[in-house]
This record gives sequence, C-alpha cells and structure tokens, in this order.
Amino acid sequence: MENIENFELGETGIQVPLGGRADNRLATLAMAQQANRSLRIMTRDLDAPIYNTRDFTDAVTKLATRSKHSIIRILIQDSSNVVANGHRIVELAYRLSSKINLRKTCNEYQNHNEAFLIADDVGFIHRKIADRYEGIVNFKDSLQARNLAKFFDEVWEKSEPDPELRRLYL
Repeated sequence: MENIENFELGETGIQVPLGGRADNRLATLAMAQQANRSLRIMTRDLDAPIYNTRDFTDAVTKLATRSKHSIIRILIQDSSNVVANGHRIVELAYRLSSKINLRKTCNEYQNHNEAFLIADDVGFIHRKIADRYEGIVNFKDSLQARNLAKFFDEVWEKSEPDPELRRLYL
C-alpha cells in the first residue's frame, strides 16, 4: 500500500486499494485524525480491530471536541458483539452523546453488506463486502463521498437508536 500517512484529507485525490485489516486500520486512523467536521460510519458490527483502538478513539474525541458543529454518526447492523464485549467508541458516545450518535440500521437495510467511512464529505473508505477487509480509500473524491453520504443519510433517517446500546444506570 502507498504511504497513507502522507495523504491529506481534501488534498490527495488518489484512489488506493486496501488489502487487509492493517491497511484498513491505518487508513481509518489517518482519515479520522484529519477530519475537521464530521465522520459517518456504516458498519456491520463496529469492527473492533478497526474502531476499538485507543488511537482511533483519541482521534474521534479530538474531532468531537474540536468544534460545536462537529458530528460523528455511526450506523451499526448488529450490536451483539459490542454489547457482549464492550467497545471504546460506545463508551465515548455515552460521554459525548451530543456529538457521537449511534443507530441500529433499520430492517430495510439489514442485509446491506457494505461498510464505509466518510470524512468531511470529501474522503472515504469503502469495502463492498463488509466482512472482508479488501476495499478502497480516497482522501479527496467529493463526488463519491457525497454519493455514499447520501445513501448513509437515507438509512440514518429510517434508523433508530439501538436499545441494546443504551446505558443502564443501576
């Protein structure tokens, strides 16, 4: 894989193939660290090897607290692993509930088998098969990022908070 650490969100318009988990983790972290306004994530189960890392959580925390206009939205198809094993992003969403929103994908899209992340409506990571780590990343492709964002927003509007992810106070 190309040296993704040197790519700049909104500047580097090269589409790069991602070949595995390590490539995805590196691209996701680089994109999250550079986002200034928003992240949209559509995921099957909040992919622990990618999203449940301290570095990724730190990047999301910085984004969420950077501006009053920052927003992180995450659509999860299946939260059973997250509920059973815990997840840093879910814990962070409890603390920053006005900035980080999680919803369970509505029934109409439960069989949608793609995963993606969109940063600032300009950069994206896209895996056409959610359970595999092969995909593409582009730090500057507004057209494709907006197409993915349009689909994400359509699903978001039809989806609701996942009752399994609500914090229980005892």
